[in-house]
Amino acid sequence: MKPTDLNTTIPPTWCPGCFNFQILAGVKKALINSGKKPEDFAIVAGIGCHAKIYDYLKVNGLNSLHGRVPPVCLGLKLGNPNLNVFGFSGDGDAYAEGISHTIHAARYNSNWNYIVHNNQVFALTVGQSTPTTETGFKDKTMPLGVKTQPINIIKLMLSAGASFVARVFADVEQVEWVIKEAMKHKGFSFIEILQPCIIFHPHAGYKEKTYMLGKEHDKTNFKEAMKKAEEFDYNGISKNGKIPLGIFYQVQKPVFEEQFPQFKKLGKEGWKGVKR
Repeated sequence: MKPTDLNTTIPPTWCPGCFNFQILAGVKKALINSGKKPEDFAIVAGIGCHAKIYDYLKVNGLNSLHGRVPPVCLGLKLGNPNLNVFGFSGDGDAYAEGISHTIHAARYNSNWNYIVHNNQVFALTVGQSTPTTETGFKDKTMPLGVKTQPINIIKLMLSAGASFVARVFADVEQVEWVIKEAMKHKGFSFIEILQPCIIFHPHAGYKEKTYMLGKEHDKTNFKEAMKKAEEFDYNGISKNGKIPLGIFYQVQKPVFEEQFPQFKKLGKEGWKGVKR
């Protein structure tokens, strides 16, 4: 695949300097260097700033309803098990309207990749709080500040049974690396990308407070993954001033579609092998 194969003619409308540009570049590099063709991929995007990525990647796919990215991705994967399916959501899309779908996607362990752009606000609708916004955050709809505790989504995904749980910063190299690793994984891959919203949630010095999990981290150890997940509770920057990034947890579990003979047959033979 050539770098130009994924380009579209639609001009980007993200804010100048938006970290979504970094995410788009990382995704493109991962797909280009995958050794696959554009037609081997399918993408689904929700509603929000993140969803514009759908316009800038020349691969098949569709925009879903708000919060409904996971069931659409599952449908695509079941309809063609040989597709490399990527779902893109924002934190409002995935953790508010779509939280039930996100949880069940982790449970099902279908072989597709879920990428959540988390800027901790509903940025497209000018900055309202989401389930991962820190306590005390103020905006026009919350002039007295957010009163609720944010969800620790990494802990939630681990508890829900996700077989691949990762978090990176909105940096081209980190995004490319984690997507490559997710594509190697057989099963549901959950990737959260921390991205400050430069307009409504800037988070000065955010990236400098992150660190990558080292080789000493045992990503097959559930208890260790939970312990690392507790280091950052999304409330402010961090309890200890540092935010862990990398693959928290990765194990092999039965893949949803491989447990059904008809889907296994479809993956091996394609639609030619299916009797109508």
